[in-house]
Amino acid sequence: MSDTDKMATIEPERLTSKSRFQFRCHKGVGCFTQCCRDINIILTPYDIIRLKNRLKLNSQEFLAIYTEPQMLEKTGLPVVTLKLLEEENDRQAPKSCPFVRDEGCIVYEDRPTTCRYYPLGVASMAFKEEEGDDDFYFFVNEPHCLGFDEDTNWTVAEFREDQEADAYDRINAEWTNLVVRKRSFPPNMQWNEKTRQMFFMASYNIDRFREFVFGSSFFDRYDVDQKTRAAIKDDDAALLEFGMQWLKWLLFKVGDFRQKSDAEASD
Repeated sequence: MSDTDKMATIEPERLTSKSRFQFRCHKGVGCFTQCCRDINIILTPYDIIRLKNRLKLNSQEFLAIYTEPQMLEKTGLPVVTLKLLEEENDRQAPKSCPFVRDEGCIVYEDRPTTCRYYPLGVASMAFKEEEGDDDFYFFVNEPHCLGFDEDTNWTVAEFREDQEADAYDRINAEWTNLVVRKRSFPPNMQWNEKTRQMFFMASYNIDRFREFVFGSSFFDRYDVDQKTRAAIKDDDAALLEFGMQWLKWLLFKVGDFRQKSDAEASD
């Protein structure tokens, strides 16, 4: 077995929220911004909301300019990844994040979830009916990273809070639940194209989803109170959570979403 094969079979060190590690990234580190190149970043729904609002784009424009579509392995679900850029004067150089500059990230306050977790990775276990802390963490061990030589010490929980990953995870929670639930289904139980398109719209094209909810017969078919309607009209995060609750009920019949009867819908 070659050294490469041996490395491929090494199990990642399993970390919990209480595990401690040493790490700090800043401009003085020799590898600064190297982790922003030659990467594959799956964007979460809340990543799209934060970035498109930061750039003053609607979700459709942001998706067209900055993302590439992919199918999530083992689920067949459509997701988007960040579109990388080639170096203008060196096409052999690794492609890089469109938001990275020599001095750092120009959208740092609104950077994606994956960037907030680095150098940690997070893995979700099989879907559970009861919520619990079944996520575990591991190091993204990249040889170029010198941040581990810095003297700042954290627990995983402290690092997540510092990076505001907790807030992102809370808002993405319903979407993550849907993805993990779908992953637990047998491979032969695939959604049709229309269902995948609906999942994609509610997840990523939040402005188009708002048009769908408020511009169609949605409220004639579903019982949505006025307080909820007001909340989702202008708040992207609230609309995202609403959309995920609707999809969970529509696809898995889970939750308390209520469809109107024929008599109610005709009133």
